[in-house]
Amino acid sequence: MSPKIHPRRRRGLRTAVWSCVTALVVAVGLVGAVLWQNSYDMNEQRVSIRHGGQVLNGVLATPRDGRKRHGLVVYVHGDGPLDATHDDGYQPMWEANAKAGYASLSWDKPGVAGAPGDWLGQSMDDRADEAAAAITWARARPDIDGDRIGLWGASQAGWVLPKIAAKTPVSFVIAVSPAINWLQQGRYNLLAELRAEGASTARTDAAIARSDTTRQLLEHHATFEEYVKAMGGDPDGMTTDRWRFISKNYTADATRDLPALIGVPVLLTLAGHDINVDTADTERTYRKVLDAGGVMTAKHYADATHSLLKQSIEQSNLRITLTALFSPRSLFAEGFLDDQQQFLEHLDRAAGKATP
Repeated sequence: MSPKIHPRRRRGLRTAVWSCVTALVVAVGLVGAVLWQNSYDMNEQRVSIRHGGQVLNGVLATPRDGRKRHGLVVYVHGDGPLDATHDDGYQPMWEANAKAGYASLSWDKPGVAGAPGDWLGQSMDDRADEAAAAITWARARPDIDGDRIGLWGASQAGWVLPKIAAKTPVSFVIAVSPAINWLQQGRYNLLAELRAEGASTARTDAAIARSDTTRQLLEHHATFEEYVKAMGGDPDGMTTDRWRFISKNYTADATRDLPALIGVPVLLTLAGHDINVDTADTERTYRKVLDAGGVMTAKHYADATHSLLKQSIEQSNLRITLTALFSPRSLFAEGFLDDQQQFLEHLDRAAGKATP
């Protein structure tokens, strides 16, 4: 004989069971939503590109439109230890490219995600050589249209993009928040951050003095040890490798190299809340050098930060995480993805190429 269960207890068990079932259904639904939102209409494959005796570990994303050959957008990273997908942050852009009939190519920076080398040992010219090698590799592929290869680059890539164009022909450039002059950009960023933090006059003056000292040390080719000594023993996050990287690149100025882009269709994207780059100076310089050819288009995103994310989202780590999980395409400023897709489609229409 089975033991009797009190009716009240039976109701409690039934409620607990249904609560568990409901929680399970919700959990499955959330997982499904995340998987669906993070599935993109394109194919991705890992590729290896030989350059300078080493291998670039890359990702090639191609459209699912049934075509045998596609144009290509080559991605040039900004600053930092970035992997090929920028922690999956590039994927919404790659999908927009795929909708326009373009493949996308990116690779791990040297020393990142197990890749050989050290990105902190690179100059901007080294990075341009790397990208030129990737373009040469892509042109040899039967699935890539070698006459429709262009560049996408953000922030620090602003010093790399025109150098690449000087080394190998490119069909277009998408420049996202590019800087012009390394030292001027650094000073702009310093003052913008201090203003955003409401820093006192004393703190601002001290930060400017420290920045001026750093510039003098760079001009005198000071060692990292001399830098630390000049800073009173406080490197403030600076490392030997980072100091070496800055010493190698602090004279970077895109103005000298931008003429290589004359006649090349350029989409310049600028954020309204950019505290890293002086967007007014960037646009003024680009227009002065490139606008005469009539092939430069500038797009402004009033609600965007330097990374072209919506400011309201970037201000909250929780919102970034939740949006990345449940609506990753919504991370970006309104119109940012569509504008890049339309830019590529317009290029093909102007060249008499049919878009998908």
